[in-house]
Amino acid sequence: MAVQEARQCGGDCAHDARDGHRRAVAAFLAKRDGLAAGEGLPAALAHSAGASRQWVSDELTQSARAVAERGREAGRSWSERVWRGSLGTVWGGVCALALAESATAIGAGWTAARTAGLLSSLALAALLTAAARLHRLDGGLPAPVLGDDNRLSTSRAVAAAWVLFAVFATLVLAVRLAVASDPAEREGVLAGLEPARCAALLTVVFLTSSIAVVVRRVVTVRIHGQRLQKVRADRPRGADLLTDDAGRGSLADTQYVAASLVALLFAAVRLARSPAQLPDLPWGLALLVVVSAATYLAAKYAEGGRPVILSVVRAREAGDLDAPIRTGDDIEIRGAGFVPPGAGTPDRLARMVVRIGAVHVHVPLIPVPGGFANPADGVLTVPVPVDVETGRVEVRVVTAAGVETNAVLMEVAE
Repeated sequence: MAVQEARQCGGDCAHDARDGHRRAVAAFLAKRDGLAAGEGLPAALAHSAGASRQWVSDELTQSARAVAERGREAGRSWSERVWRGSLGTVWGGVCALALAESATAIGAGWTAARTAGLLSSLALAALLTAAARLHRLDGGLPAPVLGDDNRLSTSRAVAAAWVLFAVFATLVLAVRLAVASDPAEREGVLAGLEPARCAALLTVVFLTSSIAVVVRRVVTVRIHGQRLQKVRADRPRGADLLTDDAGRGSLADTQYVAASLVALLFAAVRLARSPAQLPDLPWGLALLVVVSAATYLAAKYAEGGRPVILSVVRAREAGDLDAPIRTGDDIEIRGAGFVPPGAGTPDRLARMVVRIGAVHVHVPLIPVPGGFANPADGVLTVPVPVDVETGRVEVRVVTAAGVETNAVLMEVAE
């Protein structure tokens, strides 16, 4: 329904959704910093640190959910903008190719190779337009390269680039063969399809496509085995191709994209210079892509890990006496991996739960200027509810990605 409304009102709905999201984020940040400074706290709760903290956490959680809903609305309007913008990019590329061929034809004259290149680009653009319209509700052309976490997949994008280039080069040869009148010219075009001349290009296309399939399988198996935490993004971003799920720059992704881009540009130049055959990509460049792809795949195997609790201790403030853990006390859960990459937004931080015995305790949001002191990736602070039975109880953490940690025994005194 929201997507249909976005299509009916065009760009205005998209602008309103983005503007509403920005206003919601600004309001949340102002509220968070104000509560961190002690502003807006009800006087009736000032005498109880625990009640004040819970009230602040609940207020921030509700505000964070409102911001997340605004973000989802902006994400739904994104698909309408992108699928039209992707069509503009495709047909803009066709126009750029036509202008480049026209400029280079001055003096040299128009050739059959230029005709083949222009007709091939028109045919490929028509196919991409049909595909974009078919997937317009998912963003158009970016839809086939979206991962299951709603982020642009580096492996799929690289594979798609090589496949599209190979299809374009084959279309050029097909048009050359169709317009060729000389038998010798036709034989030359057919000879350009010999495996010996294009083995390196075919190897790279096969390898990058296989990497895309293997990476998807690796990620799926690791998620199901709880060895990798994945959080769905609100919408894809172009930076996804070069960053990890948390938005930090990724060396493995960046080098894979860079190596493939260099090899693609070289192959495009070879095709422009020798349009009568598939580009004979040098094996040195092909091996560069192979090494880059192997590094990217190894990084996918190595990333992530299951969250783990290392210890549970009683939280102690200055002036408190050392004592055993009792109901009503705060405990610190120390470990690693409590905040998965991409789960640093307030609405996802508020989804974290600690299971103490049979009681589920939501981790309170503790604001500080510019962020949150709790929860953190390595330390969580939660109160021990009165419903927790005395004696030895198990403590587990359930992250925003739905992954549960190992169990650690905690002794609760009477």
